[in-house]
Amino acid sequence: MKSLFTIVLIFGLLGCSETKKSHQYQEVMVETIYTESISIRALEVMDGSIAFAGNNGLFGAIDIRSHQIKTNQETYDTITPEFRAVGHTATDFFMLSVGRPALLYKTGDTGQMEVVYKEDETGVFYDAMKFWNNEEGIAVGDAMDGCMSIIITRDGGTSWNKLPCSLLPPAMEGEGAFAASNTNIDIVGAETWIATTHSRVFYSPDKGTTWEVIQTPIINNDETTGIYSIDFDTNKVGFAVGGDYTKPKNTIANKAITQDGGKSWELVANEQLPGYKSCVQFIPNSGGNDIVLAGFTGISYSGDMGRTWKEFSTESFYTLRFINDSVAYAAGKNHIAKLTFK
Repeated sequence: MKSLFTIVLIFGLLGCSETKKSHQYQEVMVETIYTESISIRALEVMDGSIAFAGNNGLFGAIDIRSHQIKTNQETYDTITPEFRAVGHTATDFFMLSVGRPALLYKTGDTGQMEVVYKEDETGVFYDAMKFWNNEEGIAVGDAMDGCMSIIITRDGGTSWNKLPCSLLPPAMEGEGAFAASNTNIDIVGAETWIATTHSRVFYSPDKGTTWEVIQTPIINNDETTGIYSIDFDTNKVGFAVGGDYTKPKNTIANKAITQDGGKSWELVANEQLPGYKSCVQFIPNSGGNDIVLAGFTGISYSGDMGRTWKEFSTESFYTLRFINDSVAYAAGKNHIAKLTFK
């Protein structure tokens, strides 16, 4: 009886420790499901739907099963905000505009969007937002008064408070974040990483209470270069991508991986395609092996943690989100598409 128990235990341990492998996808099928005169840089996977927001104050949701689309438009006084960041909790949807004034909207008690945070100072420009849980969330903006602009909510998004510069590492001259795909921030548990235009990564282990900053080897020799997007598969394995959107064919120092939680970063596929991209996402259930990059130059795929890449599509997108390990939704200029990886 004892030996039987030992055998069962061994097989159980082997099963638990099984390493997830690459899906080894060979292509992507692109199905356009929404077209409109709108630039969309922010998508959010919600319960049964894909929420989005863009310029001209336009926002909406797509039902994942039926692809039925509902849209609305938000105005503030005479302003039609440009939204490049969205987020959600179990009960509310949030949208954050770029430029001045910064306007952060939350689903109100009546179901209508209402402004819960406004910042109207010279230089204000918010880039991305994300939630740790249903009560706590964070948004990041370009540096003001010597530090990155970081606002945090601890009450489900009802109120937001800006961190004082005394609690943050000093920003470099002109440092900010690219509002290209709402992926400057990533979160795993209580840990948070923020990528900047100066190819630095701000790291907090405790939901934004304390911070440190790490320099990466991603190119940052011009105001149009830096990290455009960051994603973590686990709290150890992460990927950063960027480059220079004005020189999209440039492949020098635009892709890097970390395997120690962001403490150190290593360039991968240096001087090899793909060039500039605005969004990176790990494919779920691949053990960190499968990575997809998107940009206005198309979609690229790696099945070996970024060491080698295949171009899957030349169709232009700014951002994408996976709903499972083979289906994602992507958005760009004037369209949203369903992507099926095979």
